[in-house]
Amino acid sequence: EPIQGEAGVVVPDDGYMKKAKELCEKYNVLLIADEVQTGLGRTGYELAVHHDQCKPDMVVLGKALSGGVLPVSAVLATDEVMLQLKPGEHGSTYGGNPLACKVATAALEILRDEKLSENAQARGEQLRNGLQKLVDDNSSVVKVRGRGLLNAIVIDQPKMGYGAAGKAMELCTIMMENGLLAKPTHGNIIRFAPPLTITEQETDECLDIIASSVKELDS
Repeated sequence: EPIQGEAGVVVPDDGYMKKAKELCEKYNVLLIADEVQTGLGRTGYELAVHHDQCKPDMVVLGKALSGGVLPVSAVLATDEVMLQLKPGEHGSTYGGNPLACKVATAALEILRDEKLSENAQARGEQLRNGLQKLVDDNSSVVKVRGRGLLNAIVIDQPKMGYGAAGKAMELCTIMMENGLLAKPTHGNIIRFAPPLTITEQETDECLDIIASSVKELDS
């Protein structure tokens, strides 16, 4: 993953993916980017690897590929990789479903026409700037990280196992009661991945709810 999602939105240093591609080319290893969570505008780019001007040998897509309408996934690859498969060597019962392909095409057109990658960049920066104020105010939030509209905050307690509740779940419960849904992970991390269509006003509303919820948690 160009950015680790389930691990709590772990963002690598700039240039990481580009360097990984160089190492793979040096040692003749395929680079496969899992963009199921990060792809298609989520991080402010069509693909998260574009942040580092990286072109993997293969890319795996899903989730946003259908805009939430149908279960659609895809594997993209270079000719060198894809043409290793000869006719009859690989099959799929539901592969190439016409309706699913039409829905995916429409979703991609909307991402392009409504400039949702650009909106993700702008709203993501707005969100992180607002969340950083919670860190500066010495609240329970000790770290903010993310790119585009894939973001997370880290809470002031030790990291726990995947699926553990912890203080992050306490804050998520308070936020839910105040009108905002978010997903905790590892007991001390909360992920924020709002729709790519979110507006500036809606982002401010989210920040207000998060801030008031953190204050309630800390009281």
